[in-house]
Amino acid sequence: MSDTNFTATVPLKSTQSELSQSSPVLSLQEKILTIRNGLRQGQQQMGDWESGPLAVSAVPGAGKSTGMAAAAAIAIARQYERLAQSRSSVHRQLVVVTFTRSAAANIKAKIRKYLREDLSLPQTGFAVYTLHGLALNIASRYPDLSGLQLENLTLITPSQSHRFIRTAVEQWINNHPEKYFRLLEGQQFDGEETERLRRQSVLRTEILPDLATTVIHEAKSSGIPPEQLQQWSQQTSDEYAILSIAAGLYEQYQNLMRSRDFIDYDDMILAALRVLKNDSARRIEQNQVFAVFEDEAQDSSPLQTRLLEILASDGEDDRCGDKETRRHRDNSSNSARAERPATANSTQHSALNLVRVGDPNQAINSTFTPADPIYFRQFCEECDRVERLATMNQAGRSTRIIIAAANFALEWVNSFYGAKNQKSAHFPLSSPFRPQTIYPVNNNDPQKNANPEPEGRGLELYTPRDIHHTVELLAKRVVELFIPDPTNTRVAVLVRENRQGRWLAEMLAPVCKEHKITLYDVGERDRRSHVPQEILALLQFCDRPHSPDYLKAALEVLVQRQLIPTQDLNALASLPEEFLYPSPLAAPQAEPVEKAAHLCRSLLRARLELPLYQLISFLALALNYDQAELATADKLAERVNQQIAGGSSMGAMLGALSEIVSSERFEPVETEDLEAHYTRPNQLTIITMHKAKGLDWDYVFIPFLHETLIPGRFWVPPQSQFLGDFTLSEVARAQIRAALHGESGIPDVTQAWEQAKHLKTAEEYRLLYVAMTRAKRLLWMSAAQKAPFTWSKPDNLQEQAPCPVFPALKRQFPESIKV
Repeated sequence: MSDTNFTATVPLKSTQSELSQSSPVLSLQEKILTIRNGLRQGQQQMGDWESGPLAVSAVPGAGKSTGMAAAAAIAIARQYERLAQSRSSVHRQLVVVTFTRSAAANIKAKIRKYLREDLSLPQTGFAVYTLHGLALNIASRYPDLSGLQLENLTLITPSQSHRFIRTAVEQWINNHPEKYFRLLEGQQFDGEETERLRRQSVLRTEILPDLATTVIHEAKSSGIPPEQLQQWSQQTSDEYAILSIAAGLYEQYQNLMRSRDFIDYDDMILAALRVLKNDSARRIEQNQVFAVFEDEAQDSSPLQTRLLEILASDGEDDRCGDKETRRHRDNSSNSARAERPATANSTQHSALNLVRVGDPNQAINSTFTPADPIYFRQFCEECDRVERLATMNQAGRSTRIIIAAANFALEWVNSFYGAKNQKSAHFPLSSPFRPQTIYPVNNNDPQKNANPEPEGRGLELYTPRDIHHTVELLAKRVVELFIPDPTNTRVAVLVRENRQGRWLAEMLAPVCKEHKITLYDVGERDRRSHVPQEILALLQFCDRPHSPDYLKAALEVLVQRQLIPTQDLNALASLPEEFLYPSPLAAPQAEPVEKAAHLCRSLLRARLELPLYQLISFLALALNYDQAELATADKLAERVNQQIAGGSSMGAMLGALSEIVSSERFEPVETEDLEAHYTRPNQLTIITMHKAKGLDWDYVFIPFLHETLIPGRFWVPPQSQFLGDFTLSEVARAQIRAALHGESGIPDVTQAWEQAKHLKTAEEYRLLYVAMTRAKRLLWMSAAQKAPFTWSKPDNLQEQAPCPVFPALKRQFPESIKV
């Protein structure tokens, strides 16, 4: 079950009779006051909420989930009071919306605990949803209005390799040959046939699928149809007509989805909004809700924000719903919103019973998802103007020096990039962080062991000779930490890429085994969910080895599994026969090419010699799967063989596998709460910085802090550089966001590329900030003098510059430098 489809609904019972059998109203008010007084100052502002809009900006470790649960319980109790006093028969509930299924279950349990143990109230009167669960709940109850007949529809999450994306690309090429040939020409082209084939392969399998995936997510999640995108393209003048190409790809995708009765997650929200355009349905839904609380608001998209604002409006005032629907319908409305004066914004939000909680400084998804922190920032600014902004700036998670280091990093990055921005002659760029300081909690704070004592100095900064020296230092420190009390020690190593984590796990495995420390590589577990897709890619190649697309997809799998060296796969895939079976007159193949060809031929030989039902198991062994991955592959083989029983053929097997991959119905069986698994005691967890958000450990290690990764740079792959020094997808994303934000004009390609680079840089620094604030008692950071240029070749060491924040931290905290 997808995280985004989780719904935890607690229906409202007959509150009047149950309340009359419990404590008097005065006693209930005293209990509310007790909960309220047990909260920190920022949390108390949430607990004091009774109506209207409220923005809550919470620093890392501030206890926002606890504050939101307490505030929700207090709001529900006050609703009970109102019902008891007014004898009203209208039963409304609080809607709580959060980001993931696990977070929804978490906050539901906390609210119920407050209602049961602290307020002695029935555990009803609220519903907890993920955003997509909420949308599905609304859309499914009004199928005629939403247009969703769920029994006839299939929900998908299309990726760049999804067949719908590939089909949309091919259809667009057939319908727009002139624009496609312009892309083929690029900056210059001498007409050489091999180069033409290479460019065709890159455009069809990389550039256009990437553009389609990015634009579809970005535009659709903002409620922008292909027609609007086509209109925006008329405001641009780039030689490739990037937005026009994007609109064409988007239109082809939409037509395919409709013709096959498929929907994606954005369609669910659009369907819910279609329901809420109907006056009667909107009043019914609004009259069931007395308020909406949203968690992780910095990760909302425009469509999600619109849905919550409509539900949070007063059901007796239809104008708000209509206004919201109109406000987001077209581009002119978006521009008007950006230009609306403060008084109008205040009026607009005054009718909303909406509490939005988040941290703009922890927005780390906006460069690869449609999430855009600008909307939560705007909501905070609008609420601040009418004194409806609460700031949760006290955090008890980390020891004081870690808090100081995180605050310094934030201020240094803003100062550094503020100075760069002043020198920019083009579009002004916003600071990566919203100015906000983390403060330790008060001495009488209710949190146990708040701002704990540091381990050693609490902050340790290393500059090892190379990555192997890094492992030596890290392993030594890990063993020292586990020796005193391993059963109560929680340690994590945070990496920027899964490839770093895989290499590090291999290096640390002997040390952990020797000292009986459990080593848990989160990325390794995640890779098991890719088993069906990897097996499908190899089987498609075995079925049609002369297809350049299938050959390239198989080679990509072999590179990812580190079975063949990284190389220019487009050059190999453009001429499959010459690569697989070179003629005697052909030039000798380079060693990496020869190794790749030999492995591919062995797969083809297995296809001829093995029975069909053994192929999946053989491919799993050929990919060097570990025990868990082999078990996943066996489960996959069993399901596929059962599905094609009676009609066994390669075509039937590929069809069954394609359905599994495209619909994402096949998942490894999970037997426990994964987040609890990540933070278990006596365990060294290796996890990416992105996945670590929302978690914490006693001791956190952040190695490999190099400028090539943080902040990194927008690297245009060599095979795509014939178009210019930019990527179509990132230019299109920046142009769409500029239009959505109501900027004075859509930036040209150069300006859009600069904006995209700035957004990437800002997000990487926010990611580092998130990583630093995961630590409680010790933050260990290092930047080796020598490191790989790419982690697909970890043995190819070069001199590498550190992440710019790292030397600044060393200057600010010289006592933390370790030799």
